[in-house]
Amino acid sequence: MGLRINDILPNLTVTTDEGTYALHDWQGDDWAILFSHPKDFTPVCTTEFGAVAQLADEWAKRNTKVMGISVDGVAEHKKWKGDIETFAGAKATFPIIADTDLAVAKAFDMLPADAYLPDGRTANDTATVRSVFIVAPNKKVQLIMTYPMSVGRNFAEVLRALDAVQASFGVPVAMPANWVPGQDVIVALSLTDDQAREKFGEIDIKLPYLRTTKLK
Repeated sequence: MGLRINDILPNLTVTTDEGTYALHDWQGDDWAILFSHPKDFTPVCTTEFGAVAQLADEWAKRNTKVMGISVDGVAEHKKWKGDIETFAGAKATFPIIADTDLAVAKAFDMLPADAYLPDGRTANDTATVRSVFIVAPNKKVQLIMTYPMSVGRNFAEVLRALDAVQASFGVPVAMPANWVPGQDVIVALSLTDDQAREKFGEIDIKLPYLRTTKLK
């Protein structure tokens, strides 16, 4: 059974370059983002880790903890962080899971249960370990994005998606295409027009099933 949206994040105990954590304890009552990589010292992944390092203040503003996942060991992670920081010009203050036994990759449904690391492996052997997971404080997965190795992740979009899931968490709204904070949101179909007006005030009925409003 793979990991899906609204599933509880597996509470694995993981070894990182900053120590050992149970994932739920590490997350605490904050939001969390876990982002995975198939191998250390790879070019696209280095740019991505650098982008995450540069966004440290943005994660903090959103009460969000960040943790990397990579299919290499602690020693490699510590050395790789030096390259990341040199490239990005920013400190990489987040831990990176050393997923050498593939336990996280398999539990998160990024690799099949029978996957293993062959001798002389390359990043191609773990190419599908390229996902982003956004997790709410209740430990439920809210969003999953998966990219191929040839496409660097757009962390402006990760931030936008985080803003969207935070704004709609526990609120009967959804975000339209290309939504950014401050724009109108879609009223959930679970509310009648009167209920929507009572909750949000003015609503704009564009279609019977497409009504927008402003978040207070």
